[in-house]
This record gives sequence, C-alpha cells and structure tokens, in this order.
Amino acid sequence: MKKKIAILGSTGSIGKTLIDIISKDKNNFKIDLLSANKNYKQILKQAIKFNVKNLIVTDKKAFNKLQNQIKKRNIKIFNSFDHFIKNYKSKFDYSMCAITGIDGLKPTLDIIRLSKAVAIANKEAIICGWPLIKKSLKKYNTKFIPVDSEHFTIWMATNNFKHSIEKIFITASGGPFKDLDIKKFKHITPNQAVKHPNWKMGNKISIDSSTMMNKVFEIIEAKNIFNVKYQQIDILIHKDSYLHSIIKFQNGIIKIVAHDTTMTVPIFNSIYNNESKTIKTQDVSISKLNNLKLEKPNNKRFKILKILNFLPDKTSLFETAIVTANDILVDLFLNNKISYLDISKKLYKFIKLNKIKNFKHVAPKNIQDILGLNVYIRENFNFTKL
Repeated sequence: MKKKIAILGSTGSIGKTLIDIISKDKNNFKIDLLSANKNYKQILKQAIKFNVKNLIVTDKKAFNKLQNQIKKRNIKIFNSFDHFIKNYKSKFDYSMCAITGIDGLKPTLDIIRLSKAVAIANKEAIICGWPLIKKSLKKYNTKFIPVDSEHFTIWMATNNFKHSIEKIFITASGGPFKDLDIKKFKHITPNQAVKHPNWKMGNKISIDSSTMMNKVFEIIEAKNIFNVKYQQIDILIHKDSYLHSIIKFQNGIIKIVAHDTTMTVPIFNSIYNNESKTIKTQDVSISKLNNLKLEKPNNKRFKILKILNFLPDKTSLFETAIVTANDILVDLFLNNKISYLDISKKLYKFIKLNKIKNFKHVAPKNIQDILGLNVYIRENFNFTKL
C-alpha cells in the first residue's frame, strides 16, 4: 500500500526537494495534500503531475484564482487548514512541515493530529512553540523527525542510542563574511549578504546565516528537541559545511556526523526512516575531512551570538520576541532601511527593554499567546528608531 503524504509549503525549496524524491518512487508514495501561500500556479502544476486531490492556498487572491482554474478537475481546494481538517477523516503516513516563519506554527500543530509521522523544517515553530508541539505529538501519538541538517544529524546519532548526551557541537560555515575585515562590515549590502558560499537558500535565512542568527536559533532548537541545557551546546566554525554535528555521550563515545552540502540527504532519510533505500551522493571527501580546521566563532565578528547569554533556561515568550524582532530587522535591511550592523545593534536594544525582558518569565500556554505577541511587536515598535 502506498504511503499517504502531506507537504505543507510544497512550492518552497524543502517542499520541491521532497517532491523530487517522491517523483523517483511513485509506486510507494501518494501525495494527498499540498499547501502554499501565493504560488497557485506552481501548486497546480504539482497537483496535476502527482494527481493530488487536496490543496490548501492561504492567500485569498491566489485561492480565488486557483478556484477558477480547477473547476473541471477533481481537486478540492481549501483557503485554510481549519476548513481542510473539518473535511479530512484519514491519517497521513508522513507529513512535511516546511512553511517558513511563525505563520508555520499553527499548520504544524494542525497537521500533527492527522499524521503518523511529522518532519518539521520550520525553525520558528520549534523555537516558539515547542511545548505545544511536544504536547500535541504525545496526544496524537505522532512520531517527530527534525529536518534541519544539524538537528537531523544529531537525531540520527542519538536515535536508538541509549546513552545520555554530554555535549553537542553544531557547526557553522561562517557565511560570506567569515574572513572579511571587520572594519568593512558597515558597508555590507543586502546583495552581498544573501550570497552564501555553500548553500542555496532564501534571502531571509541567508541573512541569518551571515550574522549567525541562524545558529542562535539552532541552539534553541537543539535545547528543545534533545532536552539538554544551553551549557551543553557549542558552535564550531567549519567553512565547508560537510560536518554537521559532533555529539559526545556520557559513556565516552563521540559521534561525528557528515553529509554532502544538500538538504536532499536529511529529507530523503526523513521520509524513508531506516528503510533500506539508497541515494546517490558524492564519495567521502577525504580532503574535507583532512582539513576540518574547526574553530570557535569570534564574537567580535558575529556579535549577534551574545544573545545566547540572554536566553532563559525554559521555553518562554521571550524567544518569540527575538524571532519576531529579527524577522523585522532582516526585512528592514533587505529593503535598505537599516545597515547590516544595525541588525545586531537594534536587536540588543530591543531585548534589553524591560517590557521585553519580562517575557522570559512567561511560558506560552497556547498558540494565541505566540501569535498575539508577534502581532503586538509588529504593531507597537518602530525598529528604525531603536
């Protein structure tokens, strides 16, 4: 019997990579749900190619345009996840959650209840809503698989390994400005900052990679997913992005996990999950292994890493405040309204505000707490004037 698949964010890079993997093994998989925001043309092409019967398009204009194009096709289209859930009575064998931003949290929680296994590629969902996700996973007996390359490799190394984690090292390439003279940082342009040396990513995550904010996020994720303390997680610079994590266990064993610089590897393994399937990858790179040159990041170069000193031990609304503020500041930079250095400067000013610091002591009780704070920050703070 074919496995039923749901892909949330099917028109993004993660979604398209998963679809490419499925296209090579159509006999074993049946895509039954695709979702997108505005890209109705792409999702329609995907639906026709894979005979998908259910589509969710959340943007109202795109939804209306798509409705006009599927009148003669046997496809159900929904404008929200709530409408879909009310009409879907089965369970997916595997669901991919690849909607970016805080907007991806609710769809992630929604799809968990309809899934036997869920792969989550949404950083913000795990950072801001992990207690809600964890509760939902337990309630609906849904298996969780992290997709981000660092967390996937840690998950692979710890899965079915019964010894406790002593230390986790997450690697970072250092981005496009690893060796740039710090004095030149004030002149960095958006065009320069989005050019990652190893990965092809969207503009937002490319900026986060250049500032190392993505590593701040990944440390929060690792703390949540693997139930460790911040003191047990460190960052190491590894310019080739070949080595993704190092895990030291309390029994003395150290596992070092590497794979090619492509998201195909974690996505492929997440959907096959220990099945004896093969994937074509490059030969082991002895040259990269012989030239790891691991080093600790320079906090003078990557000033945003100091935010790690401000994080509360337990998940709180403070993390939502950081995610939202960074999102706003990156957008301002991409639109040439603030400088590159302003991203970290203004973020520090923001998190030191008393009304923001107070959120360290407030745990998210429900999704409305998280989404409400996101809206509150966007409507009540002028980040250009911070």
